[in-house]
Amino acid sequence: MSKHFCECYSDLSGLILCPVLGSITPLFLPNSRIRPIRLIGLCASLITFLYPPVPRIQFDPSTAKSQFVESLRWLPYENIHLYMGIDGISLFFVILTTFLIPICISVGWSGMRSYGKEYITAFLIREFLMIAVSCMLDPLLFYVLPESVPIPMFIIIGVWGSRQRKIKAAYQFFLYTLLGSVFMLLAIPLILLQTGTTDSQILLTTEFSERRQILLWIASFASFAVKVPMVPVHIWLPEAHVEAPTAGSVILAGIPSKLGTHGFLRFSIPMFPEATLCSTPFIYTPSAIAIIYTPSTTSRQIDLKKIIAYSPVAHMNLVTIGMSSPNIQGIGGSIPPMSSHGPVPPALFLCVGVLYDRHKTRLVRYYGGSVSTMPNFPTISFFSTLANMSSPGTGSFIGEFPILVGAFQRNSLVATSAALGMILGAAYSLWLYNRAVSGNCKPDFLHKFSDPNGREVSIFLPFLVGVVRMGVHPKVFSDRMHTSVSNLVQHGKFH
Repeated sequence: MSKHFCECYSDLSGLILCPVLGSITPLFLPNSRIRPIRLIGLCASLITFLYPPVPRIQFDPSTAKSQFVESLRWLPYENIHLYMGIDGISLFFVILTTFLIPICISVGWSGMRSYGKEYITAFLIREFLMIAVSCMLDPLLFYVLPESVPIPMFIIIGVWGSRQRKIKAAYQFFLYTLLGSVFMLLAIPLILLQTGTTDSQILLTTEFSERRQILLWIASFASFAVKVPMVPVHIWLPEAHVEAPTAGSVILAGIPSKLGTHGFLRFSIPMFPEATLCSTPFIYTPSAIAIIYTPSTTSRQIDLKKIIAYSPVAHMNLVTIGMSSPNIQGIGGSIPPMSSHGPVPPALFLCVGVLYDRHKTRLVRYYGGSVSTMPNFPTISFFSTLANMSSPGTGSFIGEFPILVGAFQRNSLVATSAALGMILGAAYSLWLYNRAVSGNCKPDFLHKFSDPNGREVSIFLPFLVGVVRMGVHPKVFSDRMHTSVSNLVQHGKFH
C-alpha cells in the first residue's frame, strides 16, 4: 500500500468510519442508561462534523479531479473496485450530511425514551451510508449504497413514527425507492459487458453508442427520478413525512431527495451526454408540471407536515430543470439549491415539531394567533418561510435565479412555468405562515403556550446562520464547485 494511499485513507475513510464506530458503541449499553447513550451519539456525530483532517478544509478548488481518492480491490476477478473521492460537487453533500445528523439527535433528545440506543444507531448508520454515497465513484457501489440508505429510514418511520399509518408509509417509502432502482441494476451488467469495469474514471472516457446511451440513461433516470422525487412518483414523500418523527422528517427533507440529483450529476450527465441532450424535453415537462402542481395541491391539505412536505418536491424539480439545461448557468445553479434547501425544509419541520410538542395536533384549522402567545416562535418561522420562498439574501435565491437564466436560454416556456410555480410556492408559504401565526387565538383547542426553550433555539440557530451565510456570501461556495461544474459542462460537450 502506497504512502499516498495511507495518507488519504486516514482522511476520507476516517470521516466515513466515525459514525460507524459511534453507532456500535451504544449497543453495549442497556437502554436504561439513556443519558450516556445520548451523549455518545451526539459526540460521535459532532466529531464527524468537526473531523480534524476534514476534507472541506484541505480541499483544493482549483482542480476538477476527485481528491482524497481511495481505491480498494473489492471484486478483483470482475475488475470491480471500491473507488472513493470528493470533488467540488460531492463536497457539499458531505458537509450537509454531517451538519444535519447532530441536529437530528438533538431534536429527539427528550423523546428518546424507548429504544434509545437503536435510535442513535439508526441515525449514525444512515450518516455513514450517506457520506459513503456522496464519495462513491463506482456505479455498482453507487447502486448498492443508496439502496441501503432507506433501511435505517424504514426503521425510523416504522418504530418512532407518530400515527397508526406509519407502517404503511414506511413500506411505501421503501418499496418506491427499491423498485425504481431495479432498472439501474439491469444497466450495470450492460456497462460491464462493454467496458469490463465499473471504474468511473474509465467510464467517463468510454464512448457509448447513441442507442446504448439512451437505454442506460433511461435505466438511471428511472432510479434517480424516484429519489428526487419527480411527478408522478412523488407520492411516497408526503406520506413518509407525515408519519415520520420530527427528527426523521428533518433528515428525510435534508438529504435523501438529493440522492437522485447527485446521481444525475455524478453519472447520467457526464457518462451519457448525448442521451441527456436528447432527453431534455422529457425532463423539462414533468419538472415544470411538478413546480406548478405541488403548490396548487397544498391548498387541499389539512396537515401542517403534509403542506410543508410538498415544498422539497417543487424545489428539487426546479433543480432537475437546471441540471437538464446544457449550460453552466443551469448546471452550476442547480447545486446551491441542493445545499441551501438542505437546512430550509428541515427548519420548517422543526417549527411544526415545536407546535406539535405543545398542542399534540398538526391540523391547520386548530392554529392561529401564536404571535401573541409565543412571540419568538413567529420570528423563527417567518425567517424559515422567507428562505423557503427563495427571497433575496437567502441561500435559496443564489441558485434558483441562475437556474431560471439557464432554462430561459434553452426554453423560455419552461422558464416561465418555473417562475410561475415559484410565485405560487411563495403564495402558499405566506398563506401557511399567516394561518398558523396570525389571526385570533383559539383557546378551545390550544391550551399550552410557551416559546421555544433554549435547546430548541440552539437547534434553530445553525439553520438560520447557514442560510444567511450562503445568501450573503455565496462566493465561498461557488469557488469550490466552479471548476468541477465547468469540467462537467465541457465533458458533456454542452454549449
